[in-house]
Amino acid sequence: MAQADTITLGNATPFAVLAGSAVTNTGLSVIDGDVGVSPGTSITGFPPGSVTPPGTINNKNAAANQAQIDLTTAYNALAGLSPTSTLTGTDLGGLTLTPGVYFFASSAQLTGTLTLNAEGLANALWVFQIGKTLTTASASAVSIINPGPDDALYWQIGSSATLGTGTDFEGNLLAKASITLNTGATDNCGRVLAENAAVTLDTNTISIGCADVAGEGSSGGLTGASSSSGSGTGVPEPSTFLLVACGGIFGLLVLRRNA
Repeated sequence: MAQADTITLGNATPFAVLAGSAVTNTGLSVIDGDVGVSPGTSITGFPPGSVTPPGTINNKNAAANQAQIDLTTAYNALAGLSPTSTLTGTDLGGLTLTPGVYFFASSAQLTGTLTLNAEGLANALWVFQIGKTLTTASASAVSIINPGPDDALYWQIGSSATLGTGTDFEGNLLAKASITLNTGATDNCGRVLAENAAVTLDTNTISIGCADVAGEGSSGGLTGASSSSGSGTGVPEPSTFLLVACGGIFGLLVLRRNA
């Protein structure tokens, strides 16, 4: 079985949000990690959205260009893994899955809660190979239990992904086309990475820091990069400094949730 360290995001690692054509935000989204676009040049909605330092905004610069190259490499590596199980036609809601490579020939649906049990293993890997689209129903969730150090979770999507309103998601979304997060959807342990099309946000929280997964505080989307690492070459988001206090309050809420 493949292990987590067989996949690397390279220079896409510091990015919480990366798009091919545009990043569009509505509302008070909070991004813990870099935001970038390439080869497109449109990043809008920051402010009111904010990027937590040391995260930066990278609009078709060298960092975003290389991140897209490395995203394509990672996407192809994930697509090339041999499946350990086929789930075509199965709703992910209600399942409990151990590490493995799970294959959907067409589209995948999550309604309810998907539980991922790492069984305490180090370097454990989940990969979901989805031929077309990934869609989650409102208030769905991905729950990671018994994590070990340096585990990894990837969603390799042949077309587009849509997270429904209030979805509590986890892991690295790598989509060939677009990614849409509806109002209040979160990915507090992962990334939203679109190769060729847009990322659309609406009052979301995305973090590479994994503060909400016990034992994964420094794994960065369950794949080896902490939220303290930015590309260091972009433009600091101007409203970020006005929202530091809000970020602190958010952090306290996360700690209370984990207590």
